[in-house]
Amino acid sequence: MSATVPIPVPFDSLAFLLVPARTFEQFEVGEVFRAPSRTLTDAHSAAFQTVSCDNHPVHYDAEWARRHGYAAPVVHGLQVLAFTAPGATLFPHIIGEVFIAFTEVSAKFLGEVHAGDTLYPALQITDLIPGDGTGTVVTAATVHNQRGELVLSGQHKYLLRTTPAA
Repeated sequence: MSATVPIPVPFDSLAFLLVPARTFEQFEVGEVFRAPSRTLTDAHSAAFQTVSCDNHPVHYDAEWARRHGYAAPVVHGLQVLAFTAPGATLFPHIIGEVFIAFTEVSAKFLGEVHAGDTLYPALQITDLIPGDGTGTVVTAATVHNQRGELVLSGQHKYLLRTTPAA
């Protein structure tokens, strides 16, 4: 019995997609894009502290944190916000070639995050604003912890090209 050998086809790097690309018109309000959960460690906080140059003792001094009413050193808020980065989800792959710009981000820090907490980031489409040849996708950015507490809420906006009229 002989094995069937597939006929080679030319490789096309532009067709090498993780997920099918979509256009602005193919999105719907309510769609959710989740990022993988992450359990934070002291090493994560130390790495972020090094990169951000934020040397406030609330982030690394357990005694200082306790004296000022915190249960433990607090993970940097901007580090928690970074977990909502669209690239942590499949969203950038889904918008593919229609992406123009990540235009806006906002956040409210609603609860302390500490080493040992597991975070669950998500982006949910809340509005689709058509423009002239473009469209803005508005998402609610949320991060919950392992206890189901909302520790960050915010908003992202992305500018996309629309499908040209036929």
